[in-house]
Amino acid sequence: MGNRRHQYVERHTGRVIDEKLYGDTIVNLIYSHVRESAPQLFRALTSARISSLLGFINFDSLLSSRVFGASGFLRESGVDLSECVEDCAVFSTARAFFERKIRYWECRPMPGDPRIVVSPADSRVIVGSLAESSPLFLKGKFFDADELLGPRKEDWARVFQGGAFAVFRLTPEKYHYNHTPVAGCVVDFYEIDGPYHSCNPGAVVALATPYSKNKRVVTLMDTDVAGGSQVGLVAMVEIVALMIGDIVQCYSEERYEAPRPVRKGDFLRKGVPKSLYRPGSSTDVLLFQEERVEFAPDLLRNTGLPGVQSRFSRGFGKTLVETELKVRSPIARPAGTNPEGDESGTCPWWR
Repeated sequence: MGNRRHQYVERHTGRVIDEKLYGDTIVNLIYSHVRESAPQLFRALTSARISSLLGFINFDSLLSSRVFGASGFLRESGVDLSECVEDCAVFSTARAFFERKIRYWECRPMPGDPRIVVSPADSRVIVGSLAESSPLFLKGKFFDADELLGPRKEDWARVFQGGAFAVFRLTPEKYHYNHTPVAGCVVDFYEIDGPYHSCNPGAVVALATPYSKNKRVVTLMDTDVAGGSQVGLVAMVEIVALMIGDIVQCYSEERYEAPRPVRKGDFLRKGVPKSLYRPGSSTDVLLFQEERVEFAPDLLRNTGLPGVQSRFSRGFGKTLVETELKVRSPIARPAGTNPEGDESGTCPWWR
C-alpha cells in the first residue's frame, strides 16, 4: 500500500480498517500527473460532459455490466443484499446496484429523541469546528464555508461563523440515498454549479478545498420550529463527485413512496429519504451554528486518534481520521442537554 494507504475507524467495533480505494490508480493519475503536466486535459476530465461519459462507461454500458458481474464486486464490497427492498436479481447493471433502496426502517434504527442529529448517509465522517481557537479548525484547508455555501443575498456563511461541521464521504459501494439529519423548515434551497472532482482521499488532499469547488446542492433548515430538532439553523450541502451527473431530490415521508423535490418553506421530517446521488463516490457536509450542538464523544475521539494512516492527516498536517457509520445513527445532540433515556449514564446517547 505504501504512501497510498488509507484507514478509518469502524464505529460499532472500534477497529481500524484499511479502505479499499476503488479506482484509486486512475484518480491518482488524474490528480498528480495530468493535473500538473496537462492542466487543460485535467479541466476537461473534471467537466460535466466527461464526468457523465465516465459514469455511463462505468455504470451503464454492457462492458460495465460484464465487469460488474465477473469481478465479484458485490461479494468483495461486503454489501448485505438482504437489506435491499428489491431482489438482487434486478441488479443487472452497476447503476441498478448503486441506486438500490434498502429497508432502512428495519435495518437503520434511529434514536427516539427528536433532538438527536443523525447521519445523513452510510458514510465515513470527520467532525470539527469552524472556530479558530479549536484544535480541529480546518477553515480554508478542508473547505471554506464562504465558498462552500456560495454567493447569496443572505450571508449564510456569517450565520455559521465559529460553528461546527461534519463531512460525510460516501464510498462507491455505499447505499447512495441521503436522509434528512434533522427535522425543520427549509428556509433556503439552491444549486451551485461547478466541476466534478473526485472525493477520493488522495484527490481531496491533492486539490485545495475541493468541496468548495464541486457542483453542489445547499439546503438550509431552521430547526427551532414546532416539531423541529431545536439545534438552530443547519446547512446540508450535497456535493457531486466525479462520474456523478446529478443529485435527484426525492423527499419521501413514508419509506420511498410519493417522492417529490425539496422546496423552500417545506417542513422536513428527520431520518427520511431526501435525495439520491447518481453512482460513484460523493460527499455531504453539515454546518451548525456556534454552540448549538455537541458531537458524539466517540466521533471526536476517533477524529484525533493517533497512529491511524489516514491520507487526510498527511494532507492537513494534523491527525484527522474518519469514522464509518450508518445512515440515521446519532452524531450530535443540542449543546448542554441531557437526551432522553440518558439520565442513568448506563446507555450513552450516541450508542
